[in-house]
Amino acid sequence: MSPAMLKMWISVAGMALMFLAIMTIYLSRYKLKGILKHITAVMAYFFMIVAGITLFIVFFT
Repeated sequence: MSPAMLKMWISVAGMALMFLAIMTIYLSRYKLKGILKHITAVMAYFFMIVAGITLFIVFFT
């Protein structure tokens, strides 16, 4: 697999993490209550941070 193709798949994974983060933030804010709300919010922000770092690395290499 060429380096360009590998970067493409890594960036697709980063975008998928962004989408997953958006969906879990929506769930935690509007659909869930209690401790489950806080757990999904933490997971969502973790997904967002990992996706941001991943896309930042891919774009600037």
